[in-house]
Amino acid sequence: MIDGDSIVIRKTQVRLFGVDAPEMNHPYGKKAKWALVSLCKGQTVRAVISEKDAYGRTVARCYLPDGRDLSAEMVKLGLAIDWPKFSRGIYRAMEVPDARKKMWLADARQKGRMHVWEQFDYNEMRKKKAG
Repeated sequence: MIDGDSIVIRKTQVRLFGVDAPEMNHPYGKKAKWALVSLCKGQTVRAVISEKDAYGRTVARCYLPDGRDLSAEMVKLGLAIDWPKFSRGIYRAMEVPDARKKMWLADARQKGRMHVWEQFDYNEMRKKKAG
């Protein structure tokens, strides 16, 4: 597992289709990663590739052996949010209450407010230098 919305299958980085989870250095980022690890551990994940994203990563719908969609499971756990630009909103109804408030950085990115993301990263860098 790379983070809460990216896994590696046979040496290929795969981005989960249609959802956005916090980055590792953002609030809930580590929790999202470990939830995905827990879902997948000991399981064979089946990936149905849909496209390559702007960063060259493979995007796929990923399924557990029992048929559960990993994107849907992460949204239901409250550790990822629907990304309607890519999903056409298929996971939105699965979002837990206040998921977008909890994952405010992911929500800001989806809305094109990258200055919010950049300010968070800047503040985190300053904290590390001061500490």
